[in-house]
Amino acid sequence: MSFQAYLDTIEDKTGLTPRQLLELARQKGFADTPAQAGEILDWLKTEYGLGRGHGMALVHVIRQGPGISSKHVGATGAHSDESDTLWLDGKASKPSS
Repeated sequence: MSFQAYLDTIEDKTGLTPRQLLELARQKGFADTPAQAGEILDWLKTEYGLGRGHGMALVHVIRQGPGISSKHVGATGAHSDESDTLWLDGKASKPSS
């Protein structure tokens, strides 16, 4: 599953866009301090029922923003992404490639 696909699935599961979840994480103080991944994962599991894989995708966005390594961009296989910048504003508003 691509990084973007994880975020899109998170939106399906929670009804919230990645940007909305990022804002909620900021309100909880996770984005302003070096929160442990486990703290964030516990919050995402308790509040939204997200498992570790989906949670770790959000941990990355919370800690590092929407940029991802270009090593998977355009690569073949299940983990290939179209861009090195993740779309956080929801599937419905994503521009076509």
